Amino acid sequence: MKKHIDKDNFTLVLSGGGALGIAHLGVLHDMEAKGIVPKEIVGTSMGGIIGACAAIGMKEEEIYRHIQNFSKISNWIKFSFSGNAVVDNEKIASIFENIFQQRTMKETDIPLKLIATNLHNGHKRVFSTSDNVLIKDAILSSMAIPGVFEEHIIDNETYGDGFLCENLGVNEASHDDILAVDVMGEHSFEKAMPDNFFKTANVLEMFEKSMRLLIYNQTQTHIKNCGKNILLLEPVTKGFKTFQFHKYEKIRALGLGLL
Repeated sequence: MKKHIDKDNFTLVLSGGGALGIAHLGVLHDMEAKGIVPKEIVGTSMGGIIGACAAIGMKEEEIYRHIQNFSKISNWIKFSFSGNAVVDNEKIASIFENIFQQRTMKETDIPLKLIATNLHNGHKRVFSTSDNVLIKDAILSSMAIPGVFEEHIIDNETYGDGFLCENLGVNEASHDDILAVDVMGEHSFEKAMPDNFFKTANVLEMFEKSMRLLIYNQTQTHIKNCGKNILLLEPVTKGFKTFQFHKYEKIRALGLGLL
């Protein structure tokens, strides 16, 4: 990993991480202030949502307003009483349709790649400009956490969240220089063990920490095998949970000043 990249010719890679991904907005804010524009954007899950907004020309301030609306759980949560997931995607799909309408992956200002996982065979699926797929469908595939959000079907294939195969999509970058923002990186988990009064709280914290460690180690392997010049930014997200969308203001601030 390097300290510098070619700011005129690089791929921006945004990781998944649920609400932690709101920290990507702080980085986008600083990029806009410095006049830095990527030649390509690669995103997974929440990083895919924010990356897709940026790819169609949306400014950070406008994306932030959408995130503020997203923070109101009632705007997008609809519980499902059948199938394999807790959340029905109907409301979420409506939000994405309002933002992206009928734009396809080919119809972006900046080339976009979104990472999902084929739930039939476990293979990574990268939606790109070569696919005649609606952006909203690719996003619904990339963010479909198994058991939480409904899996998404495209051309008879069933897709789930991209974090299952590559949470930080550095291997999908077309350019030799990469600016990668990993909200599930080294600063996303506490070094100490949970020590709450109630055992239930400790168990839940251990589960979330284990997931963060699993994703972190997966990402480290991808970075080591990438062979490209990577400037890695890792916001300190360890004080927040992946479901705390209502803390959007504080989480966004975690991405500020990292460039």
